[in-house]
Amino acid sequence: MNDKPKYVAFRDKKLEDAFEELKEGKFQDRRLYNQIDEARKKIKEGPACATKIPKRLWPKLYVQNYGITNLWKYDLPSGWRLIYTIKTDEVMILSIILEWMTHKEYERRFKY
Repeated sequence: MNDKPKYVAFRDKKLEDAFEELKEGKFQDRRLYNQIDEARKKIKEGPACATKIPKRLWPKLYVQNYGITNLWKYDLPSGWRLIYTIKTDEVMILSIILEWMTHKEYERRFKY
């Protein structure tokens, strides 16, 4: 069992601000906010709780912009997808949320 502390963060302040803006939005935005927040809690409990995306399917954007070494997809309700990567070191496990998107956007990004 791994006893390292686990954290969840957004890739940058802009994405974190977009997440916080959902809380103040319309009903659908607030619902998405709650779904992402619940996903964050589950990812913090067990970072590998989602579906690991095979390396051959990784969009170049993630590799070039974020230098990922792994990629995960968390299925949110209503067809939304939360994409994140996990970084570990001797001290902690950090799950970094890269983005969330609709299923249609996900299919386009991953070329399905």
